[in-house]
Amino acid sequence: MNKIIVKGGKSLNGEISVQGAKNSVLPILVATLLVNGISVIHNCPCLSDVDATIKILRYLGCSVLREGHTVTVDSSTMNRNDVPDELMREMRSSIVFLGGIMGRMGKAILSTPGGCEIGLRPIDLHLSAMEQFGARIINENGLIICSAEEKGLCGTRITLSFPSVGATENIILTAALSKGTTVIINAAREPEIIDLADFLNKCGAKIHGAGESTITVEGVLSLHSAEHTIIPDRIVASTYMIAAAMTGGSLTLKNVIPSHLGPIIQPLRESGCQVNIKGRKISLSSPKQLKRIKIIRTMPHPGFPTDAQAQMMALTTIADGTSVFIENIFESRYKHIGELLRFGAKIHAEGRMAVVEGVRNLNGANVKATDLRGGSAMILAGLRAAGITEISEIHHIDRGYEEPEKVLESLGADIKRVNENEKSTTE
Repeated sequence: MNKIIVKGGKSLNGEISVQGAKNSVLPILVATLLVNGISVIHNCPCLSDVDATIKILRYLGCSVLREGHTVTVDSSTMNRNDVPDELMREMRSSIVFLGGIMGRMGKAILSTPGGCEIGLRPIDLHLSAMEQFGARIINENGLIICSAEEKGLCGTRITLSFPSVGATENIILTAALSKGTTVIINAAREPEIIDLADFLNKCGAKIHGAGESTITVEGVLSLHSAEHTIIPDRIVASTYMIAAAMTGGSLTLKNVIPSHLGPIIQPLRESGCQVNIKGRKISLSSPKQLKRIKIIRTMPHPGFPTDAQAQMMALTTIADGTSVFIENIFESRYKHIGELLRFGAKIHAEGRMAVVEGVRNLNGANVKATDLRGGSAMILAGLRAAGITEISEIHHIDRGYEEPEKVLESLGADIKRVNENEKSTTE
């Protein structure tokens, strides 16, 4: 097992490019199952979740070639409709294979997904949608058997009780090759939904309204080969902006889509940071003392993203004043609080609310990554803390951040990845 060792107190300054979006690349790789031919996907980040997705594609019979940040998938050889339990458990978003396999094969056999334990992510919305397409669902020995082999999948009108990103993706994937037209009401509006629709439309799909609350998908007979470039990761961009803010630094991000970062830029400006936007670049300069952020409420897009809540909470631990967080998406997404307290942070949480009283200084600590985003918050706190921070369980971080220690080191951080049995060179 590896650890990340951080010696805090270094100001982060410089310019970096932002990796491709984890939450785009996973459903788009699944969407290649629907293509009658070869798909070439550029800007794919090197992440353990991407590795897990590629493993499943190969298990299903696809030929997958990875060269740097480009993944080429030939799905013409797909010959299975099941995903074994051990592969499903590697990531939470593996449920998106339901729509991809159903759209291609008309039958899917899956178990429940794994990944970070940040709260319930019920799959009832996904299964209900499949039933509305005309599929029959059987739960048998821990497996979900979803089949529409007899009559085929038929377009329908689906109203989601919550704008679930995963359910919206599964419905789009299923609808792309279904008979007739599908209308999704209360669809998720995240940029990653738009990216998925853009790829499928390049392949010949007919998807309208992605990024809005109503999406219409006209089923087509087949999809053809295409190339696509994954959008930049807005959560990774947010994390590095917060890192610069917490360390009193100045950072320029290249290869970003500023409109995707509006919910992050506003509270950063509230904290006293200067944020300037020019084309696909964002520059941030931090003040000597960060101000409190009055309130952060996580909401579906275009609200504040739950995936940036832990990182922004890390920032408020050293801000001047009291900040309030309300987590509206996942009920167990405060596991990082216990680890932040080890740095000397002052946080009180009850239910979905957390109150953060800013302190003057944080001190290095031995902590663990409780989940993907909580792990990035540990790195942020370590960058600001006096002394040395050791972060364990970093496999969570590797699910969503490509070599974060190298990116941060390029900006001036004293940070290294070491084998757990090795003595830190920073001591």
